[in-house]
Amino acid sequence: MDHAPTTPLGPGLHRSWAPAHGGSRLRVVPWQGDRYTALVGPGRMGRAPTTLDVQRCVDALARRGVEAAVTPALSPLDARAFATAGFQVLEHLHLLAYRFDARRDHAFLQPDPVTRTLRTGRPWHRRAVLDIDRRAFEPFWQFDTNSLSEARKATPTSRYRVSLDGRSPVGYAVTGRAGDRGYLQRLAVDPQRQGAGLGRALVHDCLRWLNDRGANQAMVNTQERNARALALYEHLGFKQQAEGLLVLRWTASS
Repeated sequence: MDHAPTTPLGPGLHRSWAPAHGGSRLRVVPWQGDRYTALVGPGRMGRAPTTLDVQRCVDALARRGVEAAVTPALSPLDARAFATAGFQVLEHLHLLAYRFDARRDHAFLQPDPVTRTLRTGRPWHRRAVLDIDRRAFEPFWQFDTNSLSEARKATPTSRYRVSLDGRSPVGYAVTGRAGDRGYLQRLAVDPQRQGAGLGRALVHDCLRWLNDRGANQAMVNTQERNARALALYEHLGFKQQAEGLLVLRWTASS
């Protein structure tokens, strides 16, 4: 739940925060549990933030002792207000889309043997899932407990699936849906188990779930240098979009 603090909390950001200015909302949470670095992005409701909204937000964060902020992946249009407020581009991401086609997908999205190992993610899977995430991603991109929770709450409905070897997770995925559009929010496979079809099964599960709920397309993003993930998505029918996404960073000294 978002909280609007009544008094300054410094030093740093201790909990989620949703500053509201002129009817817009920004979503602010500690980044990877570090109260001196914030994740700042558009809120789930209201109009898109303006440059003034973002500037007021980072000014308030600086007063709390927050030293830096990063954005989630944003379209160039959504990133404009952040860039004007002093954020710098940190990384470019590929954006890919899968457009559902009933004739093609009827056969393509049928379960395969690996799919039988997939289960709904449970609280007791969290420690193993985060360990997989830590080993699958560079430090900047690694999830902590709060990041995993935020990914699952980023859309009105979501699906959290783990691939099990016995009782132990060896991969996981978080899928979200908002209206007729779906999002593969997170996909991670134990590096020691890559190449065994686990990633493919998790993506298929994501697409089947979205297709069954009437989505007309699914979106995913990945780092430009993550050639393995890019090859998987393209092999499964995702198409790169002409316009990618941006991650931006602000520091209190900028």
